[in-house]
Amino acid sequence: MSIETQPRSVSQTQQYEQCGWRYYLQRVERVVPRPAAWSHHGTAFHAAAEEYEKSGRTMEAEDVVQRFSDLYSELVDKSLDQEPDTDRWLAVGVSGGEDIERRYVLGQEHTARYVEWANNAQPLIWITPANRPALELPFNVEIGGVTVRGFIDQLTVEPDGSLRVRDLKTGTMKSKFQLEAYKVAVEQAYNAPVGLGDWYLAKRGGLSRPVKLDQVTEEAVGERFAAMDAGVKRGDFPASPGFSCRFCDVSHACSFK
Repeated sequence: MSIETQPRSVSQTQQYEQCGWRYYLQRVERVVPRPAAWSHHGTAFHAAAEEYEKSGRTMEAEDVVQRFSDLYSELVDKSLDQEPDTDRWLAVGVSGGEDIERRYVLGQEHTARYVEWANNAQPLIWITPANRPALELPFNVEIGGVTVRGFIDQLTVEPDGSLRVRDLKTGTMKSKFQLEAYKVAVEQAYNAPVGLGDWYLAKRGGLSRPVKLDQVTEEAVGERFAAMDAGVKRGDFPASPGFSCRFCDVSHACSFK
């Protein structure tokens, strides 16, 4: 499937909006990205939290933490096979090797804290009409005339029966557009009302303030997907060099940084 015809996603759209040239290097030129421990940290944390929730919150905390540790180590080992020089890994404030070690411990702390929070808060995970818990829930819908796909970390049920979209974050970057797109996708795919969204913030061990989504329209969300889709199709990939270059995993192949 060519880049012009493939489905779009929230992450693709945000990457294109932030820097079209990064999108081009990564998704058209297929430049091999530099590894980053923060990416493996996030992936392993999400997997551990999902497994804990799918167990009906019956897994012991130490087993959930072990799940994080095992997956994180596996992902890091694979990346080390591809790029053994940790000085070439993306990291901020520390060396790549130090970040690998630091995030192993930090991720274990985040995972244990999630289990504690979930046990105390007892959020009610929505069950889809297909009788599956809404955890890493896939969707494939049309928004603004563009096919959009993705995964929603969690959907929870509010006291009034409406749904709340939730994204689990191990970092600091939060995207309201992500929550807005998820609302539209859920309402289109399941005809179920979504009034709120939020983020579980692993660094803090709790939820963000809720984001009101009841006024979000498919038209407004669709405009961003349509603009990104049109830009890619006409081959328009504007570079936006600046502060974000230090977090770019394909900057080593970029002439604009």
